[in-house]
Amino acid sequence: MAAAIYPENVAFHRCKKYDRAEIALVVDKILGTLQYSGSLHGTSVLLKPNLISTKAVPVACTHGTFIAGVAQWFMEQGAKISIGDSPAFGSAGRVCEKLGISEALKGLDVEFVEFVTPVARTLPCGIIVSLAQESFECDLLVGLPKLKAHDQMFVTLAMKNLFGVVKGTNKAMLHMKEGQSHEHFARIIMELSSLYPKQLHLIDGIEVMHKSGPLDGEVLPLQLVGGSISSVALDTALLDLLQLDHKKCPLWRVAAAAGVAGSDPASLQYPLSEPSEFYGSGFVAPESLKNIRFNPLHVMAGIFKRLFYRSGR
Repeated sequence: MAAAIYPENVAFHRCKKYDRAEIALVVDKILGTLQYSGSLHGTSVLLKPNLISTKAVPVACTHGTFIAGVAQWFMEQGAKISIGDSPAFGSAGRVCEKLGISEALKGLDVEFVEFVTPVARTLPCGIIVSLAQESFECDLLVGLPKLKAHDQMFVTLAMKNLFGVVKGTNKAMLHMKEGQSHEHFARIIMELSSLYPKQLHLIDGIEVMHKSGPLDGEVLPLQLVGGSISSVALDTALLDLLQLDHKKCPLWRVAAAAGVAGSDPASLQYPLSEPSEFYGSGFVAPESLKNIRFNPLHVMAGIFKRLFYRSGR
């Protein structure tokens, strides 16, 4: 496989509906502009959608047909496909069943992977995080984020989606231990990307969730699929596309302050559609952000809820 050679390229393409074949064609156009070429035969690809919770409204999660369209494209290239995530509550399998994702994937040779095996990793900032070993067992990690508003982090895009590799209740523990500021927590999320050398991000923006999130909000048709090998570049471009103030997004502020490639809007290249072609969408992000730090009682309640859902009750 020849990886993309333009890390600051961001490809946007209009996609009017959730149709597997149409999405696969859009993905083909996007990845063509990102210089993905050569054979993917035998390559193990892990698709990492946003499967936040069985309690979430459907639009809060990556759409099943979007996942299926991406999986179909990679299968046609000869790749071996697995799908995994670590929801806040319930298993990835239960989320997929409840939201019709399993049904959308019928007929495709894909494997569901539960993120259950903890492995410690040290981030560049020195903080040790407990991640899912399963997320490292691939040749290429493909993030499939859902574009939506977020009451703590302003928006959930490509960088925030990678937080799903943190195993289970360790997410809540990080909120409790490292939630002293939005910037501090955003740095932890941003640095997760450094642990995965081969990655790609394709965002589901066909129907998005705005006004509030991450579990519930209002549906807004945007008719967008976007892609980049850089989560930072994709997020920077999407903030422009949504006509949002970059400085209100903690993840972008941290990336820009660190001078991370892709955080400078002027450096981005758009081989397909320009962000301005999607202006006027009416996307609304939260006016003010909630605290990052979780109350210890909230964390304990979350742990018991997770155990309850895992028990199948």
